[in-house]
Amino acid sequence: MNASPSSPPAPSSSSAPSSSSAFPARSDAPLRVGLIGYGLAGSVFHAPLVSATDGLVLDTVVTSDPGRQAQAREAYPGVRIVDTAQELWDLTPALDLVVIASPNKTHVPLATAALHAGIPVVVDKPLAATAAEARELAALADQTGTFLSVFQNRRWDNDFLTLRRLIADGELGEIQRFESRFERWRPQLKGGWRESGAPEEIGGLLYDLGSHVVDQALVLFGPAVRVYAETDVRRPGAEADDDTFIAVTHANGVRSHFHVSATTAQLGPRFRVLGSRAGYVKYGLDPQEAALREGQRPGVGDTPWGEEPEHLWGRVGSGESPLTGGGAPVPTAPGDYPAYYAAVAAALREGGPAPVTAHEAAQCLAVLEAARISSRDGVTVELAPAAS
Repeated sequence: MNASPSSPPAPSSSSAPSSSSAFPARSDAPLRVGLIGYGLAGSVFHAPLVSATDGLVLDTVVTSDPGRQAQAREAYPGVRIVDTAQELWDLTPALDLVVIASPNKTHVPLATAALHAGIPVVVDKPLAATAAEARELAALADQTGTFLSVFQNRRWDNDFLTLRRLIADGELGEIQRFESRFERWRPQLKGGWRESGAPEEIGGLLYDLGSHVVDQALVLFGPAVRVYAETDVRRPGAEADDDTFIAVTHANGVRSHFHVSATTAQLGPRFRVLGSRAGYVKYGLDPQEAALREGQRPGVGDTPWGEEPEHLWGRVGSGESPLTGGGAPVPTAPGDYPAYYAAVAAALREGGPAPVTAHEAAQCLAVLEAARISSRDGVTVELAPAAS
C-alpha cells in the first residue's frame, strides 16, 4: 500500500524489521538517518537540521508524494527516496536512526514498531494523544534499551534560552507569574489534518502550539498541579480549536498563563515574566523557523545563526511598561535548534541521555489532556503528582 502524500503507513509489529542494535556501534562514520514524512516538519525542520549536524547524514526520506519527492532530491542530491514506511523498515540494517515527522496520528504506531525493532527513534511533538500512550512508549524504550527522544525544538528558542539565564542568575527574583503567547493572525483556513476536528488526527492548537508553551513552562517551573482552560473554534468552517487559553498552577506556586491562537489580530508579547525583583517582557518570535522556511541553513553563509537585531531584544525592569521606555534592553541569546540533533548524535555515540525524553513528553500531555477536559466540562482539573 502506498503512503498518502503526508501520511506514511504505520507498520504492524510483524512488518517491522526483525532485529537491530539499540545503539549504533561507535565509529567515525556518520550516523545514517531515515526520515518519515516530508511535509512541514520533515522538510523545514528535521531534514535541514539533521543535514547540518556533524556526525549525522540524511540517508532516506519516506514520502509517496511526487512533488515532495522532487523537492527532497533537489535539496539533498543522492538521498534515497522510498514510498512507504515498510520500505524504510527493510533498509533499517543500514540505518542508525529513524525520525518520525509524519502526521500526529501515525506517531505512536510508527514509534512502537521502531522500538520493537530496537531502532533509535526521534518523534516530532506531540509524541502521542495521551499521557498514557507516551508512558507506554517510554516503558517500551526502557524495556528494549532503545533510544527514544521527542523533538521539542523550542527549548532552544532565543527568548527561552535568554529567560532561562535570567532566572538562573536571579535577575528577576522569585518568579510569580509566567505569561507565554504563541499567537498568529491567520483568519483563513489552510486545510489539512492539522485543522481537522477528528479526534484521531490530534489536530488543533492545543496539541500543536500548546505542546510548545506547556513544555517550556514545565522545564522552567516543574510539574503542574492544577489546570484550567478555554478552547474555542473561531474561524468559519474550522473544526479544531484555533483560539485557546490555558492556566496552570505549578507545584512550586508559580502560575503560568498560555495563549495559543490563529485568530489574534494584535499580537501580544511572546513572554511576560513577573518576579519579585523585576519583570522580563519580550516581543516577537525566534527567527530560526523563518530562516529555515526561507532556505537558510545553520553554519552556511555569513549570517550568524539564530541571532536577532537589537531593536527586538526584550527588556528587564520594574514599575513601568517596556513600551513606554521602562526597563533596560537585554541581549537575546542566539537561538540554537542545531543543539537538539547535536545532543541526539552525542547520545547515540556515547550512550548519554536523550535531550528530550518520553517521560517529559508524558508530563506535557497530562497538562494538555487536563486542559481539554477543563474546557469541555467548564471545570478546573487537579493533577496527581505522579501524572503531572
